[in-house]
This record gives sequence, structure tokens and C-alpha cells, in this order.
Amino acid sequence: MNKSLVLLTLVLGSQASAQYPAHIPSANSHQPKSTYAGEESREIKALSAQEQRAWIEGQGAGFAKAAELNSYPGPMHVLEHAQQLELTTSQQTEARALMEAHKLQVRALGAELVETERQLDQLFRTKRATAATVTGLTQQIGTLQARIRASHLNTHLDQTAMLRPGQIAAYDRLRGCRH
Repeated sequence: MNKSLVLLTLVLGSQASAQYPAHIPSANSHQPKSTYAGEESREIKALSAQEQRAWIEGQGAGFAKAAELNSYPGPMHVLEHAQQLELTTSQQTEARALMEAHKLQVRALGAELVETERQLDQLFRTKRATAATVTGLTQQIGTLQARIRASHLNTHLDQTAMLRPGQIAAYDRLRGCRH
């Protein structure tokens, strides 16, 4: 094979690789692979077991970043830094109660969200999905997600109202969110 042909083959081969990343099969692929491969055995196709657990346990998942990164502390981290923030006994009691009420709310909403995802998955699994049922369930899921995020953000609002300005500034420094 002459040098020009080898060079052309190498150039075209590298262009084809750039044009068709590994997760997107090229026209020459023999076995196209789905980016979802392996997920077909999930109980709820749209949620991993870890994601289901996170919703049910009321984990934050960054829902309160808008608050946290703009000097609105959350109760969990306020309690973690209670000593450095010089929280009063009353502030600690209020923060604990706020966190417990919030967790109860988001866990209930998270369980409802997982159940609604299960219903959506079941519609598709049983081939009974229609535009109306899909629209209705996805709207429910979106509303639940919004309510969960609002709960996280509103909890930060409530916690901030319980703190003095100096405590908020100290919290920002402790959390690395200093302005």
C-alpha cells in the first residue's frame, strides 16, 4: 500500500471516530448499543434503585443550591456547625424541628413521586400508554418535583429567618460560600 493511501486511511479513520463517538454507532457498526443497555431490567425503568431511594429518603440532590449559594443556610448544615455558629439552645431546637418537618414532607412527596413513576412505567410495560395518560402522569411527576424543590428552598428561607446576620456570615465561611 502506498504512503498516500495509508495516510488517507488514517485521516479518514480518525474523522470517522470523531464523527461517531463510541456511544453513537457508525454506519459500519454491526451491533448498535443503546445508552440505556442494562436498564431494561430495572423495576422502574426511569429510576435506578439509588434514585428511588434518594426520593423516598428526601435527599436534597442540590435542590436548594439557589438558597445555599446565596446566603440562605439550611437546617442540616446549621446543626452540623452549631458550635461554630454559637447557636442558642432555642435555635438548635427550632432548626431540628424545621429539619424534621421538612424531611417528613419531602419523604412523603418523594414516595408519591416514585409511585407515580411506577404507574407510568406500568402503562408502557402493559402497552396501555396513551397521550392523555402519559400527559397526566408526567404533569403529576413535574408537580411533585416542583413541590419537593420548593420545600427544600422554603426550608432554607425559614432557617435563615432564625439566624442572626453574623451567624449567616459565619455559616457562609464554614461552608466555603463566602461572598
